[in-house]
Amino acid sequence: MKRKIALITGATSGIGEATTWRLAENGYDVIITGRRNERLKDVKEKLQKAGTRVLALCFDVRVEFEVKSAIENLPDDWRKIDVLVNNAGLAAGLSTLQEGDTSDWNRMIDTNVKGLLYMTRYVSPLMIKQEKGHIINIGSIAGKEVYPNGNVYCATKHAVDALTKGMRIDMLKHNIKVTQVCPGAVETEFSIVRFHGDEERAAKVYDGFDNLLADDIADCILFAVSRPAHVNINDMIVMPTAQATASLFYKK
Repeated sequence: MKRKIALITGATSGIGEATTWRLAENGYDVIITGRRNERLKDVKEKLQKAGTRVLALCFDVRVEFEVKSAIENLPDDWRKIDVLVNNAGLAAGLSTLQEGDTSDWNRMIDTNVKGLLYMTRYVSPLMIKQEKGHIINIGSIAGKEVYPNGNVYCATKHAVDALTKGMRIDMLKHNIKVTQVCPGAVETEFSIVRFHGDEERAAKVYDGFDNLLADDIADCILFAVSRPAHVNINDMIVMPTAQATASLFYKK
């Protein structure tokens, strides 16, 4: 039986890397993408040693011509993509709007919104051609509500929520599933990136409660893509037991 193919963006760490492994363990060949070539090579080598067929593509989802070139130049035996996981995303900074760093804003908008759009724009026609496929968008609890100092990040994740709904409509007649997975607090590199490399400050975000792990979200993605052909999971909100809203936690 032919193995399915999954393309995962931001596969060099966190949710992207965990999802890559979970899908590989469950019979998928994987196309992994990321900006950090050394990390990409390392993940590829480990997957290959575990017996997975891997194609690694180093490019920046924020740059349209790089996305277009990477997808249009896929080898023939990698073009029948069954699952696209739009995982690449980030938060940069945590401040009021009036004190915001516009370079942080542009970085979030370019990655979280435009990167997702570029990937979907160039991968979805391959799925339409084969009349099947599944697009997974990694959203956030920040796409369901707004929290103090989260303004622009929340706006980008609200955009992901709206785009997912729009994709579901556009892809309906092409038999392509669309799912959004919205995590709460997951301990990955997320807070380190948000705080511009300040690991001590990032670690404090997760003090006093049991946060989600990247593997927890990978399990949710596997669940969504393993449903029968007639079942689509539209939206999933996944929170630590100790978290009720984006900013309300029970910490010991």
